[in-house]
Amino acid sequence: MLSLVSRWAKAALLEVQEYVQLQGATIRGMFSRPFYWHDVVEQLDAIGAGSFTVILLTGFFTGAVLALQSGLTLDQFGARPFVGRLVSATMIKELGPVLTGLMLAGRVGSGIAAELGSMVVTDQISALRALGTDPIRKLVVPRVLAGVLMAPILTVISDTVGIIGGWLIAVFQLRVASGVYWASVTEGLYPEDPWMGLIKPFFLGFAIVSIGCHVGLRTKGGTQGVGRATTNAVVAASVAVIAVDFFVTRLLISLLY
Repeated sequence: MLSLVSRWAKAALLEVQEYVQLQGATIRGMFSRPFYWHDVVEQLDAIGAGSFTVILLTGFFTGAVLALQSGLTLDQFGARPFVGRLVSATMIKELGPVLTGLMLAGRVGSGIAAELGSMVVTDQISALRALGTDPIRKLVVPRVLAGVLMAPILTVISDTVGIIGGWLIAVFQLRVASGVYWASVTEGLYPEDPWMGLIKPFFLGFAIVSIGCHVGLRTKGGTQGVGRATTNAVVAASVAVIAVDFFVTRLLISLLY
């Protein structure tokens, strides 16, 4: 039993060590040459534009169901007109960043792990090294930059369509006046709330993409290994989104409020 725990602990420490080393090499690659601008633009399109539809749908229906459920609850206190406050505060501070992160973990994290894993098992990474190209600069740096830059933009889109979805439900289902809803949306936010909703996605985007790259580059075992790496990337990135959200929220509350 002790030997099993010891092996598990050593494997976990090795995983953390290699992850930290990869991020150190990635950060160094961001501030030194050569820098592959074309690859960064490609990844911005793949991560940003490619995720637009799923983020749009997720944000809209989340805001709509949030307004529907909270409207029924607020009715018990005669506070139906305040549904806008709940929708805006919840979407901007918490649900928008987290749900966007989870969608990116499922779509982007898995895609990066599968792509890099396939390159590993087919020796394309070794071929890059043989040609004198650093795989970290060529493959990891553009994806990390694109993930960090696009996550906040996609979060803002998710927040916006979520509030619009809540407005449609409030007006047509809950019979709340449109002006009352939008006034409630703005009144329910503190000046610090939008900052919290904008800062968290930077950390979430970095965690999702860096985990996908790490898992993909450690792929072993041929095509079956690629499948395992894809699954592991989604699970690890999803858990990381929840954990990072908690710690960053705790830090921002102490700094902003």
